[in-house]
Amino acid sequence: MKAALHDTFGDPAKVLYAADTDTPEPGEGQVRVKVLLSPIHNHDLWTVRGTYGYKPPLPGAIGGSEAAGIVDAVGAGVDDGLKGQRVAVAGVHGTWAEYVLAPANGLLPLPEKISDEEGAQLIAMPFSAMSLLDSLKADKGDWIIQTAANGAVGRIMAVLARERGIHLVNLVRRDEAVQDLREAGTEHVFSTSDGDWKDQVRKTVNDGKVVSAIDSVGGDIAAHLVDLLSSDGEIFVFGTATGEPMPLASGPLIMKQITVKGFWGARVISEMDPERRESLMSDLVALAMQGQLPLATSGTYPLDRIADAVNASLTPGRGGKVMLKPWASDDPGA
Repeated sequence: MKAALHDTFGDPAKVLYAADTDTPEPGEGQVRVKVLLSPIHNHDLWTVRGTYGYKPPLPGAIGGSEAAGIVDAVGAGVDDGLKGQRVAVAGVHGTWAEYVLAPANGLLPLPEKISDEEGAQLIAMPFSAMSLLDSLKADKGDWIIQTAANGAVGRIMAVLARERGIHLVNLVRRDEAVQDLREAGTEHVFSTSDGDWKDQVRKTVNDGKVVSAIDSVGGDIAAHLVDLLSSDGEIFVFGTATGEPMPLASGPLIMKQITVKGFWGARVISEMDPERRESLMSDLVALAMQGQLPLATSGTYPLDRIADAVNASLTPGRGGKVMLKPWASDDPGA
């Protein structure tokens, strides 16, 4: 089968290449999925760089962690009736390929109303956003501040918070992103490039209680979030777009009794109560079927154009996920 592989860690646009490799055979409790589409997530690129919590064995590591596809083979102990089902898989390794193995008990059957483009990105970012919101102390009527509001998780968080009656302050780093989000119907959007952005946030929140903050940027913004949080507030660190450390002064943390906590979706989801996980997933599918989740695609590329796909995924303001289509015969970017 064809796959996008890397033999060393490094710049994804340079170390990834398309090549033929062995087609995997499902083991006990596994299925083999013929991949229709697979997104390029930031954490996928961090994995290729060797800077993520999971490091695949080298050489010959296949990139990707989420996909939509068709079950085409099953292993021992798996219902043969799964063959032919269109499913979504996430939290697996090696989806940037024509075939990928997945645990049979981790499949999400895709209703007809959910397209391949939506199904391919339905679990990782949306479910992480839902799990993150579920972990926060913020309740109906409270305020949350999030950075990287124009990212996949940020856009989804705006929908989920609104559904729960939670107010959300959306921070971005570019003025163009402010306009983009506002045109998409997102409220309370501010650019941290404005000198008075914190004053704007305080005016918006007014007497409200800022209970939680979500940071996906890193660097100096964390100290500003602490400044805006109410006493006994919390910061959840979801990512680090800048890769910079978070310089936090001990005084405000102590006096306001702020909690700082990391959030790694893969671990949180794996440790979640199965009934709670199923309930959240059902809510997620329902929102997707209603067309309420922002699951846009900005371009589709064959595996042979993996470097172009990576570069496209790193382009600011691209407006959606870049997808890899292993069986593509058409021109990328469609």
